Amino acid sequence: MPAPTNGSLGESTPLLGARHDNEPKWKQYSKSIGQMVWGTLCSNYVNVLLVFVPLGIIAGKLHWSPTAVFILNFIAIMPLAALLSFATEELSAKLGQTLGGLCNATFGNAVELIVSIVALQANQIRVVQASMLGSVLSNMLLVLGCCFLAGGIRASEREFNATVASTMSSLMAVGSAALIIPATLYTSISENSDHKIPENDHNIQLLSRGTAVIMLILYVLYIIFQLFTHHELFADMEAQEGGDEEGVKEGDTLPPIPAIVALVLVTVVIAFCADYLVDSIDAIVESAGINKTFIGLILIPIVGNAAEHVTAVVVALKGKMDLAVNVAIGSSLQITLFVTPFLVILGWIMDRNMTLHFQGFETVIFFLSVLVVNYLIQDGKSNYLEGCMCLGMYIIIALAFYVKPEDASGNLGSSFFSNFW
Repeated sequence: MPAPTNGSLGESTPLLGARHDNEPKWKQYSKSIGQMVWGTLCSNYVNVLLVFVPLGIIAGKLHWSPTAVFILNFIAIMPLAALLSFATEELSAKLGQTLGGLCNATFGNAVELIVSIVALQANQIRVVQASMLGSVLSNMLLVLGCCFLAGGIRASEREFNATVASTMSSLMAVGSAALIIPATLYTSISENSDHKIPENDHNIQLLSRGTAVIMLILYVLYIIFQLFTHHELFADMEAQEGGDEEGVKEGDTLPPIPAIVALVLVTVVIAFCADYLVDSIDAIVESAGINKTFIGLILIPIVGNAAEHVTAVVVALKGKMDLAVNVAIGSSLQITLFVTPFLVILGWIMDRNMTLHFQGFETVIFFLSVLVVNYLIQDGKSNYLEGCMCLGMYIIIALAFYVKPEDASGNLGSSFFSNFW
């Protein structure tokens, strides 16, 4: 039907449009920016914790007590991680399937990477190694366990793509081998009195850097496998991801340029909070008696992955196990094959002694965790009991690292690898 041109209605309609068109540009821009900001803030319930962001920065700037600085910045990073994830999803939705997948793969664990880079610059090697291992364990055991448990609430058994899960778990096994080999080599050459400690460190560095390059190549090949050559294997996961849209669709809140601006701003703020967080760790260790390994392995991964954990559990509760398993195992895989090797190479550039030689106890824990998860997902089915198994093992590991002294020599790990090989 053509628009009316005569009468009171026909006259009033153009006037309303004219009033809108004649609205000052700055007012239109202000409304548009306000809508985008409000939509971003309402994207996740955890964003209510954004009030802790200025408090954390002020606490660090004014040199409040280390405990206050640590706690405030610890909480502040949670909503910032959620905002970073939201901006990444908004940008990925506009870039198309291939570029969007690459964007998600790049920024998927940006928070852990930022915190680890700050810790690496401060020469907190133990914190970096523990946070990498902790991120993998929290995703493999804590998140996957919660997903299996949530999925088993409404159904006695859930199914997921066993082929994709098997591919991911096989790559995880390769990643665990990459950590076992340096620990085994260190044990072997340490028992030989003909080799001095500086030579041992040089050999471990050489092995770690070579292994890191190979792992990065494997990660690139995995991205090609997922996005190009064997894309059809991941069709179920993408269908579930597309069917999970409720209300506002991804990409409708932030256009590409504002999404990029949000990514940059949130990344900068996370870097500030991470800097204050890392600087307060030494004082927390002395005052609270908590070892650095526990902070890096348990506390920091919870901060960086909080929003992602909630998302995985929610989709598992809806029965979308392919998507949930991909979030849990895929994130662990990214940490193992991309983030950790990247930090080794970055440490090489920054002249930091960052290697793949983890303590023997940590390496054994990682190996056993990968072994358990591989057994649980190999049949492509899950239930609440398997979820409880994962959660129980994670709690045992957390308790073990809580009571483990910081200066423990790791003889258990050395003897394990000596007897194992």
